[in-house]
Amino acid sequence: MPATKHDLAPSTLEGQPRRRRPFSMLRAFLDGQASGGLVLMAAAALALVVANSPLAPAYFGALHAYFGPLSLSHWINDGLMAVFFLVVGLEIKREVLDGQLSTWSRRILPGVAALGGMVVPALVFLAFNADDPTTARGWAIPAATDIAFALGVLSLLGSRVPTSLKVFLTALAIIDDLGAVVIIALFYSGDLSIPHLGGAAAVLGLLVLLNRMRVTWLWAYLVPGLALWWLVLGSGVHATIAGVLLALTVPLRTSPARPDDVGHSPLHRLEHALHPWSTFLIIPIFGFANAGVSFEHLTVEALTDDLTLGVALGLLLGKLVGVYGSAWLVIRLGLADVPMGAGKLQLFGVALLCGIGFTMSLFIGLLAFANEPLLQEEVKVGILGGSLIAGLLGWTVLRLAPRDVPAPASAAR
Repeated sequence: MPATKHDLAPSTLEGQPRRRRPFSMLRAFLDGQASGGLVLMAAAALALVVANSPLAPAYFGALHAYFGPLSLSHWINDGLMAVFFLVVGLEIKREVLDGQLSTWSRRILPGVAALGGMVVPALVFLAFNADDPTTARGWAIPAATDIAFALGVLSLLGSRVPTSLKVFLTALAIIDDLGAVVIIALFYSGDLSIPHLGGAAAVLGLLVLLNRMRVTWLWAYLVPGLALWWLVLGSGVHATIAGVLLALTVPLRTSPARPDDVGHSPLHRLEHALHPWSTFLIIPIFGFANAGVSFEHLTVEALTDDLTLGVALGLLLGKLVGVYGSAWLVIRLGLADVPMGAGKLQLFGVALLCGIGFTMSLFIGLLAFANEPLLQEEVKVGILGGSLIAGLLGWTVLRLAPRDVPAPASAAR
């Protein structure tokens, strides 16, 4: 939804003093994502162990067991992940209106890098799969970066990586997530139900009206948000999109009782309340439920299949070429500087880390091949293999890259 003066960063309002913001918001965000990445790594590793142990029948059986109208797998992928997408939407809105993406000078480097990091991996994937209409549906699988996993790897390097690179990676991944949301809405929706879409549109209109009326009571948004999720679930559009739509209507303006405390806005309060649950519970549960690949029937042919190679090389090579190549071009043209305190080799290492596509790649893979479990298994192998190699290479490059690079003399214009 379009920004209003009430949603704009206070510092952009002429003649008014800058209002108080939580001092450590960005650092807390980065630290939380990094720790969450380590938890996600552990959950994915545990899923692989369980899927190849005597517990495998119970593991796969539980995922397909029904609880009410949906299986456990669907509750996780359509229900819990809607909360994750709500957090993603809140992060996108906050960063665009009041954060690292609030000005064009801040958007250009991560924005162009994110665009290249979506287009080139898709082209690499299609280079292997364009001749097969079935597998070609997975073209978007290697297009997304897993911010939690990537920041988790960065956290292992400590002070060797300047904060500016972590901010760059965070901004890039947020734009990347926005692109993935659009792709899911446009290309991975099923048969549409007009009555459900009409009901969802009516609820969304109500939420927008509440925003325009300057309502700041969170439950006024969350209760209709549940109805929005249920209607979108039955509409044919993937249910997680409801989380993003709800996020875009939550106000960034403060309540009249605390007009000078930007950090007390409904958006900030909801994001801070949900972020730990999303990072340390929802995403690890999703990873544990979807990363389990049984190697019992895995063949050499499956490892070298075009689908597996397209996903793995799309993440490993496509992300590297797309992110680093686009960033290098923008810097070369003088439109932006290398992130402060970082060198081009460190930027190269971060571009490698962008090849870690775990969460969103798995999610898109499940949508692309919803009724084809064998293809899902190949996709998971490609994602795990490509992400693991990209993570190890990125960590190695950043570990060996020289430190204490002088800051650029001038800022990007």
